[in-house]
Amino acid sequence: MNYPIPTNPQEMIALRQHPLNEELVATAIAGVVQIARSRSQSLDELKAEVLADDNLLDLAQRIWLSDIVAQAWENLP
Repeated sequence: MNYPIPTNPQEMIALRQHPLNEELVATAIAGVVQIARSRSQSLDELKAEVLADDNLLDLAQRIWLSDIVAQAWENLP
């Protein structure tokens, strides 16, 4: 990856300075996992946050994203 994985919310927000592409999205997902782990959150807690109702994604998209986050959780060191 050309982007460092964010380790805090400020670094996550800084990703907005870059053009959106697949690599940036992957970096953001890895950052979400990294930050959740640093806060001692469990995977279930993180998935609950992703699945929480919002105005941005519909339920099917949130379920899909939750699955992607779970895969990242399992595969990242």
